[in-house]
Amino acid sequence: MIRTLVVDDDFMVAQVHRRMVERVAGFTVVGEARTGAEALERVRELRPDLVLLDVYLPDIGGTEVLRRLRSGDGPPVDVLMITAARDAETVRRALHGGAVHYIVKPFAPETLHERLLRYQEARGVLEGGEAAQEDLDRVFGAPRSGQAPPGQAKGAAMPKGLTPESAALVRSELEKAGADLSASECAALTGLSRVSARRYLEHFVQEGRAVVRLKYGTAGRPERRYHWVPGTE
Repeated sequence: MIRTLVVDDDFMVAQVHRRMVERVAGFTVVGEARTGAEALERVRELRPDLVLLDVYLPDIGGTEVLRRLRSGDGPPVDVLMITAARDAETVRRALHGGAVHYIVKPFAPETLHERLLRYQEARGVLEGGEAAQEDLDRVFGAPRSGQAPPGQAKGAAMPKGLTPESAALVRSELEKAGADLSASECAALTGLSRVSARRYLEHFVQEGRAVVRLKYGTAGRPERRYHWVPGTE
């Protein structure tokens, strides 16, 4: 399990983030902190693997907390920034401080879900032996030369609001299912919302990489069910 500490001065926001994290397989929240000083103390006590860190804290700013965490004095820990701060200087400090990613509030739940999956994959690569270039490209977010990101056809642009990472997630579940899936079933398997899952499914249908059939029930509108077309890229 990837042990996670949630740091946010707003109790309700921290609770929301806790629930988001705990819905991702392989992650568990070991604690919360409301201030920068408390965050530093909780990291020493709990020794989490990952900290979800806000910038706007009542005592020590999040980027300063990041700097202290990465100074080498305490236990090793990774940091994912989650904040409303979007000014270039703050982003630059987070980048130079070694944050694994930066999410701007407000954000859709699937955004955090995707970033956590990416972090989980990177940990798996780095905890192994020697990494192949393909593994390193995934860790550093670079597609292999001449290839589009997973889930995206070469040379094709994703529609606005869709991401290659989520597209790859939906594609993977469709391919593994072997049978057709509804948008609700796909949402449950991927952790996306039903509306988001359906957008990706319809995108694949438009590209000819999935087909849809209508399942008629006893009442109401027919259910749309999607099936991946084998052999398509």
